[in-house]
Amino acid sequence: MPSKKELLDLQFIDARHMLINLAAFLDRIDRHEGDEDYRYTALKKALPILQANRPDRAKAVLESFSDHSPEIPISAPFQGAFGAALPGRESIVER
Repeated sequence: MPSKKELLDLQFIDARHMLINLAAFLDRIDRHEGDEDYRYTALKKALPILQANRPDRAKAVLESFSDHSPEIPISAPFQGAFGAALPGRESIVER
């Protein structure tokens, strides 16, 4: 099993790139006019999970975007995914 240093040597630049890319995306959103979208709200809600000292951050972030409501919709508005629970169908699981 690799050490923490070995993992950092291999993956730090990629992780740094992803974090800077996310920061730039959030900056772009903040510079534009309009109401706050539920997907942006979901992103901001997931950010504190990244700083939490826990071994299941990836799972927790994924679950924070998931629709945990017990009702199954009769039909989808289109073929595809929204990437975050629609308003009114937010996660019932607080993590």
